[in-house]
Amino acid sequence: MAAQNCFAISELHPNFSHPKVVGIVIGKSDVRSFPDRKNIGCDRFTFGFTIKDSPDFFINVSAWGNDGYVNGLSNSFIIGECVTVENPLVTCKDPEKDKFCPATPSLYRLLVTEAHSQVLLCTDMDTVDKMLPLIHLPAKDSRDFYSLGDIVANGRSLDGLLLNILAAVRAISEPKQFTTSDGRRGQRLEVKLFDDSVSSFALVCWDREAIQLALTLIPKETVLFLADVKISFDNFRNCMAAAVNSKTIITVNPDTREASQLYSFAKEVAESGILDQDGKPEDVPVDSITDVYTVSQLKQKAQDNTEAFFGVTYSFITKLDLDSSVSKVIRTRCSRCKFQVPEGLQSCTNTLCPGRGQVFAATTGFDLLVDFTDHTGTLHACSLRSPVAEMTLGCTTEEFTSLTDDERTAMKWKFLLERCKIHVKILPSTKKKAGVRGPILACSLADPGEVKQHMSALL
Repeated sequence: MAAQNCFAISELHPNFSHPKVVGIVIGKSDVRSFPDRKNIGCDRFTFGFTIKDSPDFFINVSAWGNDGYVNGLSNSFIIGECVTVENPLVTCKDPEKDKFCPATPSLYRLLVTEAHSQVLLCTDMDTVDKMLPLIHLPAKDSRDFYSLGDIVANGRSLDGLLLNILAAVRAISEPKQFTTSDGRRGQRLEVKLFDDSVSSFALVCWDREAIQLALTLIPKETVLFLADVKISFDNFRNCMAAAVNSKTIITVNPDTREASQLYSFAKEVAESGILDQDGKPEDVPVDSITDVYTVSQLKQKAQDNTEAFFGVTYSFITKLDLDSSVSKVIRTRCSRCKFQVPEGLQSCTNTLCPGRGQVFAATTGFDLLVDFTDHTGTLHACSLRSPVAEMTLGCTTEEFTSLTDDERTAMKWKFLLERCKIHVKILPSTKKKAGVRGPILACSLADPGEVKQHMSALL
């Protein structure tokens, strides 16, 4: 439907007959049922959604009807799609009913019923293209938000309030199903947020619509503007948390200056690896790692698991850049957070570093990216760092810096294209093309008899 055949949300009025409105869906609630007072023993079904047709105007829409109509309509579109609402009833807001809906700048709300109205996906691509950018404009003033640090600092004084938050996505848990004491089924999903003031903060989603949206987000590459999330004190974990509710509108990757700055920060922190180190299982003794994998099995298990795991692989080293410049082989990192420190700098640039404000301490060591390959594939860019690198190479960083170029090349070819026994820790990671990060915990030239014994079992 072309936009010129429709009323703008800003123009709507209850006196209009047969209005038609086009907008992009920026929020949507779950279907709920209520006993029908006119038909005892029957239920009425309803759900709501919010559409936007300009930077400044959006409006709530409520659909009412029987089970088949309401659930069918709800399943016909998702948040982020452009819809045409034909012949809705334009009514004034009801203070009692609208207190559970997202706050909108419109004076009115739209009512949709099976007998009088239609909601269709918009098929006019010019209109769709015009509407799509609106999905990235927050539902509240883009400068009106709390940082996670503000919420943590204010603590219980914010308990029960609805606030706006700008934060990046750190991790997304698996949805969990549950049954209440009165037999109702429900679901729960937790999103871990972070910003430049707090490294982990829980956002809980209870509604199916919010959970479906959360599952599309990419951790460490997504910034959210959360309008009207409920803040509460989590007694179980003794910390503050947020929850999506019926008034919340989630804007993914907002087109704002503040969001752009946070996105740059999130990308920098994610690439440093500090977020992967926090909260992961501690490294286990190398001798206790006995499970043998091919490269493809390591990749597959990483896809099937969200947690870190350990394994042994008998693979060929296919990349080992020991003959690069020394600054690419040996690097300095903050002792507390392992963030890389530019040469000559006497402080950590990571704002999430637990040692901020304390005396700066750094360590210098090997910092290599290694590829290893077997008959099933290659695992790229696995990190080989001190002290493991020193044990593998049989050389300290001081000794390495005094070697000639020819001596470094000779050291490289001692391992390159040779079969090695590699103990590796695998961390699933969206930042890597292969979907994994692989810190090497031990590496040595493999014993041929040992290789034959283990590899025959894998073939």
